[in-house]
Amino acid sequence: MTQNATTLGNRVFDKINILPFTVLILVYLPALYDLVLEWSNDPNYSHGFLIPLISAFLIWKKKEQLKTVLFKRDNTGLVLLIVGLILFVVANGAAEYFTLRFSFVLCLFGLTYYLFGKDIIKVTWFAFFMLLFMIPIPYVLYYAVTFPMQTLATKITVTILNSIGMNAIRQGNIIHITGHTLEVAEACSGIRSLISLLALGAIYAYTTQKKFTAQLILFLSTIPIAVIANVFRVLVTSVMVATVTDQVTDEPFHSIMGMLVFVFAFISLFITGSILKRIFK
Repeated sequence: MTQNATTLGNRVFDKINILPFTVLILVYLPALYDLVLEWSNDPNYSHGFLIPLISAFLIWKKKEQLKTVLFKRDNTGLVLLIVGLILFVVANGAAEYFTLRFSFVLCLFGLTYYLFGKDIIKVTWFAFFMLLFMIPIPYVLYYAVTFPMQTLATKITVTILNSIGMNAIRQGNIIHITGHTLEVAEACSGIRSLISLLALGAIYAYTTQKKFTAQLILFLSTIPIAVIANVFRVLVTSVMVATVTDQVTDEPFHSIMGMLVFVFAFISLFITGSILKRIFK
């Protein structure tokens, strides 16, 4: 073992290594505070509170493996850190919150890469990747995706309703069925479940699939699964409005239907993951 390399287990908690991370947190403290406030105020990102805990747990699970990793500084990480700091300065000047928050994850990743080397990154990269799910996407992109998802859910639902003999008419994102009117609002577009399911799909793919190709396929399959699950929710709600009561659009039924989306989606992820395990042995 060279003088510049030693086991990470003996050095990772040294003050000389903790200090740069402390400074980084202090620099980003206002941005992190605003991020926590957004998690509190926006139900689309309430899962943000869990993401750092999940990332920390994933690293903790690797603790035995980390004890054998060699500590060796790598200038590649320094380049990433500098890029992250440049993004920090630019984002602050432009008041662009997504880039500002992304720069924090990049700086954290780059600093770890620089201080500990590529071997630790091979073990912990997914924990850093998970941190991206705590960052709210730009609202320009959010609304650009929301409306098409509303329209898609409405169109598919009306098509299915008519195919099973329930006369339904679509007017924009509104469904008219047997004297009732059901609006597929922004909250019912599926974007909220898509954001949460992407995070869930990433964890599930990483922990259940051995091959990276299988992990990637399972993660990407979360997108169509989320869309199908949301169509299922709108379809079931429409049928119940037409045949039972229109009170299913009120609480607590509305929240229960939202939970069913996750149950449906997780079952779909489980089935897809089982198939991929057989294919990628």
